[in-house]
Amino acid sequence: MRLFSFLTQEIAIDLGTANTIIMHNDKVVVDQPSMVAIDKITDKVIAIGEKARQMQGKEHRNLEVVKPLKDGVIANFHAAENMIRGMIGLISKSNFLQLPPNYKMVICIPSGITEVELRAVKESAERAGGKEVKLIYEPMAAAIGIGIDVKEAEGNMIVDIGGGTTEIAVIALSGIVCDQSIRLAGDQLTKDIMDYMKTQHNLNIGEPTAEAVKKNVGSALTHLDNPPPEYPVQGRDNVMGIPKQIIISYHEIADALDKSIQKIEESILKALETTPPELAADIFRTGIYLTGGGALLRGLDKRLSEKTKLKVHVADDPLLAVARGTNIALKNMENFAAVLKS
Repeated sequence: MRLFSFLTQEIAIDLGTANTIIMHNDKVVVDQPSMVAIDKITDKVIAIGEKARQMQGKEHRNLEVVKPLKDGVIANFHAAENMIRGMIGLISKSNFLQLPPNYKMVICIPSGITEVELRAVKESAERAGGKEVKLIYEPMAAAIGIGIDVKEAEGNMIVDIGGGTTEIAVIALSGIVCDQSIRLAGDQLTKDIMDYMKTQHNLNIGEPTAEAVKKNVGSALTHLDNPPPEYPVQGRDNVMGIPKQIIISYHEIADALDKSIQKIEESILKALETTPPELAADIFRTGIYLTGGGALLRGLDKRLSEKTKLKVHVADDPLLAVARGTNIALKNMENFAAVLKS
């Protein structure tokens, strides 16, 4: 058994639209943007992760930076396989080990994924070296990752706002009782900011700049108790065609994000409407748990609490909740067999 454990490396993968996180030996060994830079002439991958992100928006005609995942699922099979293989390759570099390509993996997937999309994830992982690949739904992994005992009869609601999808699920007895999975999350909020800058300020900005705006002055509310300072944004003037800078406040970004946040609110209410009465009573007591990068948006917990009339808790480390839960399921596969998919 020890020999088998030595030959087989166990890795937990949070394969996200925005970022890919890999845990190995209970440590985060890879946390990189889910991006691949491809030479369009040779079709070869020349960079992955952070190196590819640094090239985004600055490509020449023979270079393309792509996101292999869209809305939480694989959109580019070739790029996804190469990205997973490259990310796994970073494990040996980070640990100074020469690891054989023999991996036991648990990978998280959106709860609204189709069978075709599910197979695409599994096949990409297998082609990247996975000898045994199990899958776990993102909201279930998030619940495990923040310390909820998913095997208990008590109901808990998880809202995981990632890059491509928002996963809303009521969990009890090792299963998802009811859920809503919408393909609207962090990437759409970034696009909202880009559109707002273009229409309201005649300023063209790229995705990396919009991401920076979201992090620095992003808000779900137009009035915050501890507002961030105004933020300078540089881009290209639509009218003059020259570089330009404007100063924006969180008030403007709250307006830009309002419609998308309304859709998230509506999906949460739909999930609550379909929740069985006994579980609804549990959720009234326990509240809603926010995970994922979107949970960090200023004022979102307060806004959702006002909308649902429930307590809303932001996970201590929302960005790593899914990865930690995936890792716990990997280390305790027998105990969590009911929540893992082959």
